[in-house]
Amino acid sequence: MRLLLTNDDSIECFFLHALVHALQKEGHELCIVAPRHEQSWTGASKSRRRAVASAREDRGLGCLTWIVDGTPSDCVNIGIAHLLPQSGFPAPDAVISGINVGFNASLGFINASGTIAGAWEGAVHGLPGIAISQDLTFAEFDRLTLAKDGPSPELRETLNHSAARAAALVPELVATTPRQSFIVHNVNLPYPCTPAAVVRRTVPARVIVPALFSPAADDGTHRFVFSLGQDISPAEPLTDRAAIAAGDISHTILDYTRLGTPL
Repeated sequence: MRLLLTNDDSIECFFLHALVHALQKEGHELCIVAPRHEQSWTGASKSRRRAVASAREDRGLGCLTWIVDGTPSDCVNIGIAHLLPQSGFPAPDAVISGINVGFNASLGFINASGTIAGAWEGAVHGLPGIAISQDLTFAEFDRLTLAKDGPSPELRETLNHSAARAAALVPELVATTPRQSFIVHNVNLPYPCTPAAVVRRTVPARVIVPALFSPAADDGTHRFVFSLGQDISPAEPLTDRAAIAAGDISHTILDYTRLGTPL
């Protein structure tokens, strides 16, 4: 297949690179349009009031690569409308976003996710959209943020398994998603991830996420403070957070045509 890849952790993120290599190993033809800088928690925002720069750069990933000084939604929109046609790259069969650093699970996180927004931008172009995220422990996330020598051996092993499992899922998800269906597949991989991890169909957990900012400092500013929120999900059906906590791969189908459907 021909796939357009993006993410919200920037072109520098080795989670994206791992997915690129895994998809190439499966024989897919790829192009990348990724943000120049991290765009986590930007949701589906677009850069309406400023010019957005794009540049084709060779990052040694073995495929056409563009870097956009904007959001994941900017990347996919500009990529499909301008960058791919100008390069002669055929229209993609799907848009893949990720692998994200950390999970994107629960109602409290899904709509805020730049990763899911990248896949959603594919869906509003009539294409199947697939968002892929990697759960991490707090300790591993902190180490990854502070380390200058890259990921730990344990994370590298998990990421290799996760990328391979995600790449194996992509053809089936694309094949079973009609064009113009406004569907995004949200895939969350557990930590650690193994070749034996089971794929479970899930629904988004119901999570309340209040107070994501600190009280005002002396200068009147507030700082973002991460919180897992409060999970108020019923015991059934299985939620995305429950699946990854059990060591399974969560697959949630986000069907946006169902929004507003009478109960």
